[in-house]
Amino acid sequence: MSSRRVVITGLGLVTPVGIGAETAWKALLEGKCGIRRIRAFDPSRFDSQVGGEIEGLNVAGAVPKAYRKSAKIMARDIEIAVVAAYEAAKDAGLKTRCLIERGEATGPSNLDPTRFGANIGAGLICADLTELAGALYTAVDERGQFSLRKWGVDGMKNLTPLWLLKFLPNMLSCHVTIVHDAQAPSNTITCAEAASHLAIGEAFRTVARGSADICICGGAESKLNPMGLMRQSLLKRLSLTHNDDPASACRPFDADRDGSVISEGGGLLIVEELEHARQRGARIYCELVGFGASTNTQSWLAPEPEGKGIALAIRKALQDAKVTANDVGLIATSGPGTVAHDLSEARGIRAALGDKAGSIPALAIKGAIGNNGAGSGAIDLAIAALCVRHQIIPPATSTKKVDPACGLNLVVGKPIEAKTGIAVSVAYALGGGQNAVLVLKRMED
Repeated sequence: MSSRRVVITGLGLVTPVGIGAETAWKALLEGKCGIRRIRAFDPSRFDSQVGGEIEGLNVAGAVPKAYRKSAKIMARDIEIAVVAAYEAAKDAGLKTRCLIERGEATGPSNLDPTRFGANIGAGLICADLTELAGALYTAVDERGQFSLRKWGVDGMKNLTPLWLLKFLPNMLSCHVTIVHDAQAPSNTITCAEAASHLAIGEAFRTVARGSADICICGGAESKLNPMGLMRQSLLKRLSLTHNDDPASACRPFDADRDGSVISEGGGLLIVEELEHARQRGARIYCELVGFGASTNTQSWLAPEPEGKGIALAIRKALQDAKVTANDVGLIATSGPGTVAHDLSEARGIRAALGDKAGSIPALAIKGAIGNNGAGSGAIDLAIAALCVRHQIIPPATSTKKVDPACGLNLVVGKPIEAKTGIAVSVAYALGGGQNAVLVLKRMED
């Protein structure tokens, strides 16, 4: 296997605290929160009525004019991914087909599309319930009951023939690769909150072994819909005590935490072979040096109490990066805010890093943005990359008193300056058992 070095040269974020990496970064440094009472639909019949909602999402402003008709077959998750891809390509200074056709990049392209890949994590895309309900209503028989016969004759005619294409998980990668003309290896990973890290890890390997020079990678998902809220409610993962105080609902690692918050968002990153980046004069955020993954086999519903799978993934990532626990200067946690998951993650981190774990600054941002599903890990990693570049760590927005049982050195109150040469970013699926860890390394300008 080739030992080509891989760096991060572009960050594209779409979050409840802002669109664009710099906007989201500034908001987190200022302690802003994007969690509020849900506006996308009426949540009054649900026990949890708060969520992280993206404002100002405009997919037409992220694609060439000739491609705007395709937005009609984009679910919310796809729109988030397409906008994140645009932000990432622009941030990296890439002259992709999208940016050239939009007139935002001039001159010849600075990349070979046959060496430009994509790996994007996706979730369970919710159907447009209003659209589907309208079609189902036309399939009701004279007794007021749903009829498969009428569905086949009448109901289906009320859906566009391309309706299903709005809800296939691979359509995130499909639209992104078409818009930006990425012709190298492409893949979709659907492993819930671990999907982004697994997608970025695969992109890391793809570039390192020489199968591509650049990859756009990460994930996106919108859980902000009635079905997403219902699933998390039935699984008893949500905070139910802060409907009147949304900004305090999600409190990662807090002694009084009582659940997570549904949200939407995504992040796509540009990972690139080092010399390729240097040749085109790219800005380099940091180097991607390690990747590790594992699976819990205990339960699909509850986390392994001691975080053994998380510890294994961290050890594998550190070994891959050829660094030790003593080198780590930042832990970017997943921290969804549920009692069991936070404690499991903390125990896994401490098992892998030993006594040093309690003194390493820890990043936790879901108090500000909620659980973004398949997009959450990429947002975490992008913010960690900014921490490494700027040597500043944003605070955990709503966490006030860190649970002693977790034993992490969470940054609370205000940002801190911290010398961060090596950062470890942790992600795991709340309900599937997949764990993934990425290691970042600071590069001197």
